[in-house]
Amino acid sequence: MKLSRFNQAIIIIILTSFFFTDLPTVHAQDGEHYIVGVANLNVRSAPANDAEVIAKLDTGTQVVVFKESHGWAQTYYGGQVGWVASQYLYQANQEETHTNENEQQQKGEITITTDNVRIRSGPGTENQVLQSASQGQTYEVLETSNDWHKITLADGSTGWIAAWLTSSSNTSSVKPQKKSNKGKTIKKDNHKDTSPKEETPKKGTNNSLVGYNIVLDPGHGGRDPGSKAINGIHEKDLLLATANNTAKKLREAGATVIITRESDRYLSLEERVSISNVYNTHAFISLHYDAHAKHSINGFSTHFYSPSGNDRQLAQDIQSGIAEQVDLKSRGIMRNDFYVLRENSDLAVLVELGFLTNQNDLATIQTDEYQVGIANGITTGLLNYFD
Repeated sequence: MKLSRFNQAIIIIILTSFFFTDLPTVHAQDGEHYIVGVANLNVRSAPANDAEVIAKLDTGTQVVVFKESHGWAQTYYGGQVGWVASQYLYQANQEETHTNENEQQQKGEITITTDNVRIRSGPGTENQVLQSASQGQTYEVLETSNDWHKITLADGSTGWIAAWLTSSSNTSSVKPQKKSNKGKTIKKDNHKDTSPKEETPKKGTNNSLVGYNIVLDPGHGGRDPGSKAINGIHEKDLLLATANNTAKKLREAGATVIITRESDRYLSLEERVSISNVYNTHAFISLHYDAHAKHSINGFSTHFYSPSGNDRQLAQDIQSGIAEQVDLKSRGIMRNDFYVLRENSDLAVLVELGFLTNQNDLATIQTDEYQVGIANGITTGLLNYFD
């Protein structure tokens, strides 16, 4: 059968839409399918943060990865080559398995593993706080969804509690370190919180962070290796040592420190923010190392989300504190809409601690002196901010 030119054109349009719709990327082999893990993921024209945004992808969009370069994944969108940050993409089969496991109905009894845990009206930190639970209390689990347990309360009503703050013989949990129940969460101007707050503790007179709860978030982990250094080392592995050194220094200054991951395990961005939100957190600090296609780019920087107010000031204090301790170039503070900053109801900053793709930065990053300097600089920044 002979097709008219009009029908031929229609077929070409249909085929083009089929093959080039919503194709993003992640660290993997060419042609593998991945799922977008965040809302409004930017598709850029080149593998760089300042490249033109050609499209945005919604959570759950399936994409195809063709090539990876220093934390960026190449795909196609509308027939055009595009690049997305690979840390926001997850293999389709792993994501589906993870979702199915989280949605399984689980029953049994759980025990609270830390103090002042918030019980909410739904499975997520955006839901209303109904009451608080103390370490050692036990509850009956009715079901489990997305790492939250639905439990029966003393008056017969129900509530939801974060699974990682509980332990049980028949349910898995992730247990951050125990926090102090003192202090008040410092809220950002663009967030609201309905939970009751206590008085903010006064900083000690001898460079003390006693009474302050600090969440350290070493990025990436598990199936998400982060950026790759020019010598083959992955970002996720360097970050654990950095977080542990920094936590030690902060504890010496009196702070209660919670680390979102203390081993090579995967955590979604939502889980990282949830860990911060369920604590009475005074500051959330996400730790990363940077990468760039141009190997000459170097230095460290601190990022914030809120254009004015507490986040910006904390970013400045931490950037200044680090600059006094290390020899790397200071790139200053920058406003950015990283998920862990934008969606965090607590005071939050993200620190890029140098470029793994720059020879001088990488050599410096791997020294004990630099790691000590980062720990001292972040501690000094927090002390200056809370003073």
